[in-house]
Amino acid sequence: MKLSEELQWRGFYNQATFTAPTELDERQYTLYLGTDPSGDSLHVGHLAVYMLVRRFLDHGHRVVLLVGGGTGVIGDPGGKEDERQLLSLDVIADNKAALAVQVSKLFSGKEFTLVDNYDWLKGVSVLDFLRDVGKHFSMSQLVQRDFIASRIGEGGSGISYAEFSYTLLQGYDFWHLHNHYDVNLQIGGSDQWGNILSGVELIRKKDGNMVYGMTAPLVINKSTGRKFGKSEGGAVWLDADKTSVYRFYQFWLNTDDESVIEYLKLFTLLSKDEIDAITENHEINPGARSAQKKLAHEVTELIHGRERTESVMRVTEVLFGGATVATLSQNDVEALAMEIPAVMVGGTVVAALVESGVVKGMGEARRLLAAGSVSVDGEKIFEDASLDRAALIKKGKNTFILVRS
Repeated sequence: MKLSEELQWRGFYNQATFTAPTELDERQYTLYLGTDPSGDSLHVGHLAVYMLVRRFLDHGHRVVLLVGGGTGVIGDPGGKEDERQLLSLDVIADNKAALAVQVSKLFSGKEFTLVDNYDWLKGVSVLDFLRDVGKHFSMSQLVQRDFIASRIGEGGSGISYAEFSYTLLQGYDFWHLHNHYDVNLQIGGSDQWGNILSGVELIRKKDGNMVYGMTAPLVINKSTGRKFGKSEGGAVWLDADKTSVYRFYQFWLNTDDESVIEYLKLFTLLSKDEIDAITENHEINPGARSAQKKLAHEVTELIHGRERTESVMRVTEVLFGGATVATLSQNDVEALAMEIPAVMVGGTVVAALVESGVVKGMGEARRLLAAGSVSVDGEKIFEDASLDRAALIKKGKNTFILVRS
């Protein structure tokens, strides 16, 4: 399958300066994707654009990944209703280092170039920038950009000159990379379209060269209508210290039926034949949730590796599939103990219910036992019992307690 065909089939072909998608197949591209260090981790909302870049890599094109240590000093106004809070230089440096590790891990095994725009922006003087860059931009065009117009229009919160100038800085990045790394294509999220056009226009005006821009689609959760990547607890991060591997896996496992095939196309490396087969099985028996299980497995393995993915799958099977705690390794038990209350072997079921905070007191615990609302390793119990081995206590449908040694 040609790159243009694959991007259209997967739903990646969105905004683009190409006259037709087939232009993707007609030349060699060196593309770049930039990420500003506004935080110390990417989240799943960033993944679509990184997976778009991965498609180019797999088709033999060259990639430059940019961590914006320079533009991060200002902060991208795109998609923001209010002015960003400026980060300290120390925080930016820490975030930049964390993101560099993360993007390198995301494309491990693939060749790419990692750069930091602080390296060239730090030496640009104000006068040179205004003369060599600002002179090529029309104010009437800039104020019509969506992310600027929304801030300065009626009801907008306003925009500082610093954030207003951000799009010129990103245009300068494209120009610099075009001249020093032969970059001829910039890719970004759909909220970056205006910034991408700034670079395309600057290179055409300064050098007379034709370069290109393209964005990944804005992914919407069809069941909620909200921007993809948010859960009830907030953003779902790629950093396991911010979103545990278990919760990351559960996020994908809980994908609704309406969205799961779209997500398989966007967020996994599975082939068309593989996804077509999964789609057929899903349509025959959606209750088996085979598509969701495959999605969760593939994305979690891509981000966190096979070993940690298999661990959370075993943990999930204990919680929801009937497997016992005895099937878990010590590392699995440690991972499970991070997600649910845990007590030590040696007490009783009633004591465990109280100690874990699941019930308020022994009286409530005994009433739940008598009503058949408590099970140990899948078997309902009606009287208090000793806990002399590792086990899983379940109250009701979704409240768990780990009994560990």
